[in-house]
Amino acid sequence: MTGQADVVVVGGGHNGLVAAAYLARAGLRTVVCERRGVTGGAAVSEHPFGPDYTVTSLSYVVSLLPPDLVRDLRLEQHGYHVYPQGPYFAPRAAGGYLRLPDDPAQRHAEIAKFSAADADAYPRYEQHLSAIGKILGPLLHQIPPRLGSRRPQELLRQARLLTQLRGIDERGAVDVTRLLTGSIADLIEGYFESDALLGLLSVSGVIGTWAGPRSAGTAYVMLHHHIGETEGQSGAWGFPRGGMGGVSAALARAARMFGAQIRTDAEVAQIRTRDGQVSGVTLASGESIDAPLVVTTAHPQISFLKLLDPADLPADFVADIRGWRSRSGTVKINLALDRLPVFTSYPDPDPAVYGGTIVLAESLDDIENAYQQAVSGHPATLPFADICIPSVFDDSLAPAGKHVMSLFTQWVPHTYADAPHEAELDAYADRVLARLETVAPGFASSVLHRQVIGPHQMQEEYGLVGGNIFHGELSLGQMFHARPAAGYADLRTPVRGLYQAGSATHGGGGVTGIPGRNVVRQVLADRRAERWRKRISRTSRPDKAAIES
Repeated sequence: MTGQADVVVVGGGHNGLVAAAYLARAGLRTVVCERRGVTGGAAVSEHPFGPDYTVTSLSYVVSLLPPDLVRDLRLEQHGYHVYPQGPYFAPRAAGGYLRLPDDPAQRHAEIAKFSAADADAYPRYEQHLSAIGKILGPLLHQIPPRLGSRRPQELLRQARLLTQLRGIDERGAVDVTRLLTGSIADLIEGYFESDALLGLLSVSGVIGTWAGPRSAGTAYVMLHHHIGETEGQSGAWGFPRGGMGGVSAALARAARMFGAQIRTDAEVAQIRTRDGQVSGVTLASGESIDAPLVVTTAHPQISFLKLLDPADLPADFVADIRGWRSRSGTVKINLALDRLPVFTSYPDPDPAVYGGTIVLAESLDDIENAYQQAVSGHPATLPFADICIPSVFDDSLAPAGKHVMSLFTQWVPHTYADAPHEAELDAYADRVLARLETVAPGFASSVLHRQVIGPHQMQEEYGLVGGNIFHGELSLGQMFHARPAAGYADLRTPVRGLYQAGSATHGGGGVTGIPGRNVVRQVLADRRAERWRKRISRTSRPDKAAIES
């Protein structure tokens, strides 16, 4: 059986759904083909503990989804709602805790419990990040030019980029360079001294990465999170109602409203080409869908090394894709609880604590040591954890009085992506929960159900090669014009009519929707350019009758 479409979107993750909604809104017959039985990709809500509990399996908070995208697609009409996340709370094994409330005076008092100098330095640190975020933040939303290209159109785009950066002075240029190339340790140790604050802040530089806090480039990972935006507030995070699957469900409803067809259990086995031009896709079922345009949102090593024949692609492009670094040591633990934890250092049932991010991180060196253990081939003895309890806001996630807890933890060896390692992952999860037990005695007895998702399951079930939640490491060599290959950060590919818009493209890494929106801008711009070229060709063609006369 063969179908027809104007464009096929490979993958129904959040970027694929964003692209489909914008494409359909532009009047193109759009078909989304999703391998799994549910849309959402890594932004998905599932029911591993039965229908009473809704768990956000992987991605667990929203921040980087642009407000104008939410407005364009009318997501709030489709059920999109975000509960703002509360401040950080870091209980200490030896007693005490560190909180970072939004109120500056309260935050100063909290930090001063550990270091008066740190409390005084924190506003300068925030100002430093804000200044760099104002420079780099707008670039996150743009389609990168082909730096180094000599084509007139690309030279113009490069010039526009330089114009945007003209406001950077000498100090700003140095600050940006140091942040992009330095480690999160380099950055925060220049401001702070206390283990409590250094440990807490370093987590944002290594979350989801195969790098420790002393690894170059982790300062940018922190900024990538800092420049997020929810409800117009820079760096704010929130819990979507219904879990992250609520975001994807709203996007799917928007896409369907604009006319897109979304098909699940529709695995794409091949992206077909003819004479260097994409011609459609063939599904694993044998069905074909012909289309002059295809947008792939799969991991680049799936798109270009499996769905396409690498022999049909330029050798240097294939080399870039083969060398794309996509390692991870992340383990996601999801729990169903029969009660909220009670922390020894803060026993009050404070909604600001339970509705924020609970961080298990004693010091920067503890986090670095955990990473180095994984590098040497052993799961961390003392893993760190980034913990949320979204059910304190969203009563749709668990029965009355019960809760769901999300623990984003690191590290296990990145080679765990090659095999399940179930026994080792269970032992690792035991250590994470034991660490939580030390600061909240009795917690272990509150656990009703447990789900442990390691790198192998992330790779095989969710398509995250290497278990990397960003579809590729956020290192300096894999950002902006280098994401994911030289000359193709503009969302095009070497195959005419084939575009890419996954998290491995610029603007990706996190639930941003930016690649999905930008690829449509590129598709529509290319279609306008092609119509213009045909019009010029027709008008410049000699009149046949005039020639014959």
